[in-house]
Amino acid sequence: MTQLDFADIQARVDRLELPFGPLGVDPYGISKRHLARGFRVLGAFYKHYFRTRVRGIERIPQRGRAMLVGNHSGGFAVDAGMALAAAFFEMDPPRLAQGMAEKFIHRTPIFGSWACRTGQFTGLPEHAERLLEDERLLLVFPEGSRGTAKLYRERHSLVDFGTGFVRLALKTKAPIVPFAFVGGGEAVPTIANLYALGKLLGVPYIPVTPYLLPIPLPVQVGLYFGAPLRFLGTGNEDDAHIAMMVDEVKQAIGHLLEQGRTDLA
Repeated sequence: MTQLDFADIQARVDRLELPFGPLGVDPYGISKRHLARGFRVLGAFYKHYFRTRVRGIERIPQRGRAMLVGNHSGGFAVDAGMALAAAFFEMDPPRLAQGMAEKFIHRTPIFGSWACRTGQFTGLPEHAERLLEDERLLLVFPEGSRGTAKLYRERHSLVDFGTGFVRLALKTKAPIVPFAFVGGGEAVPTIANLYALGKLLGVPYIPVTPYLLPIPLPVQVGLYFGAPLRFLGTGNEDDAHIAMMVDEVKQAIGHLLEQGRTDLA
């Protein structure tokens, strides 16, 4: 789909392999109506504003449980929105990736309700496990808000990963599809973060750009998906063993970052 065709967006929503009821709502409260409207907005950014380049989308399983695990960058979660759009617009059949959002998002009026209605839930372990057990596609950023807080000069780096996502993958026998998002630091070139102001507003921080407001620039971005990683275990392994698996995922994302930087250069 090279142009935004609203009828095609609705048709893609109808093709999502989710158990929607007669009112167009699934057991998690995800709404077809909200999805169609949400992907109209995301589609405009994905196709036209950021002109997103995607490589390796075929590495995401067409069906069944899987975890998309990527790097964070760019002031706020532009990367999450583009990953959601890629799974929806580029896969056949389309898939809905469901992110584990920061808790503050669901405290935000209106936006919190929209997040739930489009399948983006608070990042609690029980939520993530239930989604995978129901054969969903889970979107995870192990760097958390520390990743989006990277300054422009740090945009191609990776900060420490949490370990919970590997324990979750082991417990649910879910493959991990590593991916790299390239261009977030250019889209929102952060030169400082206002943590005190963020705390007053109920968010982790407020990014500051050279033009002051954190409005994303219309630069080209890219998503690069790697081969699925499958780890053996139960999720109860000792920390050192888990750390080795986390490091393998982190290295895979790092390699994809380097490939993506060359591809977009």
